[in-house]
Amino acid sequence: MHLADGEALHLLWLIPVLIGFLSWNRSQRRKALCQFAEPALIRHLVSGISGTRRLLKQGLTLGVLCLTFLALARPQWGSRLENVKRTGVDVMIALDTSLSMETRDIAPNRLEKAKHEVKTLIDTLQGDRAGLVVFAGLATVSCPLTIDQNAVKLFLDIADPQLIPRPGTNIGEAIRVATKAFQSEERRHKVLILVTDGESLEGDPLDAAEQARDQGVVVFTIGVGTAAGEPIPLRDEKGTVVGYKKDEAGNVVVSRLGEDTLEKVASLTGGKYHRATTSEAEIEEIYSVVAQMDKKEFQSTVYLTYVDRFQIPLGMAILLLLSEMLISEVRPSGSGTGWLAALLSKVNRTSKSPGFPARV
Repeated sequence: MHLADGEALHLLWLIPVLIGFLSWNRSQRRKALCQFAEPALIRHLVSGISGTRRLLKQGLTLGVLCLTFLALARPQWGSRLENVKRTGVDVMIALDTSLSMETRDIAPNRLEKAKHEVKTLIDTLQGDRAGLVVFAGLATVSCPLTIDQNAVKLFLDIADPQLIPRPGTNIGEAIRVATKAFQSEERRHKVLILVTDGESLEGDPLDAAEQARDQGVVVFTIGVGTAAGEPIPLRDEKGTVVGYKKDEAGNVVVSRLGEDTLEKVASLTGGKYHRATTSEAEIEEIYSVVAQMDKKEFQSTVYLTYVDRFQIPLGMAILLLLSEMLISEVRPSGSGTGWLAALLSKVNRTSKSPGFPARV
């Protein structure tokens, strides 16, 4: 089960508070009754009230609150298929997962920052299809073009430097693989967003950019990193940093943001280069251009991984509420008038006591 708004479950902390309040209120009520009359008389006076029924009503009320809070958390499970029609453009995202993306000159590291940039972009898309290419020394289509944004995010979450077996950074290969992934002879409606630190160790990015331009692909580039750079950390199987990457001479390799290549790639295709920032304003700038492009109609079957099921706890809460309203605290037997006889008996005993005026 998945909770779409799990923070709503914090409301459950109110339940122990309410239980404590009900217990305190019950204690105060008993003290007040003891001040009103003798315990024997009180037992007769409340003989028509069922303590068990009162506790049951209180328990049902607490159950209503628990189920209501659960409904607010929006539990989701199951899946279904849905046919969807939209209009937009095709947006392929090429994400650099090379070892240099683990450099921490941007917190928490370049790769995590790049993923956050991509998620922000996906959330910004309106009706557009999106796909994901991950690359290092090689490039591969991780998620083909789809209007199911949740599917793209799922593949984005599992992207890491171990996903591509061949080390290195081949931006040219990433551009070529992404260009082929559009699978269309049209020379418009195609956008490639390249998210990388710009250090291309293999291939020719500019030649690949020219080929992409000839296919009608507009490339926007986002550089992740700093000009000063930092050493590239090496990690063990547990993710602990055990050292830093060194060159053949034994010197520590410092990875720096390569903006020149990214600027040229974007310029060749009619796109624009942006440096990743904390505010991520560059995403809005990119999409403002994408939103003005010619749109085409998509029809696709979306696989919805999670389906809202909040109706179930909400319906159960309503049933418990109705049950609480139908249950009375008064006992169903006809013995409820016993308190009156007890009260008259108390009055008679008092009237016979010394100092009490005799009845006329």
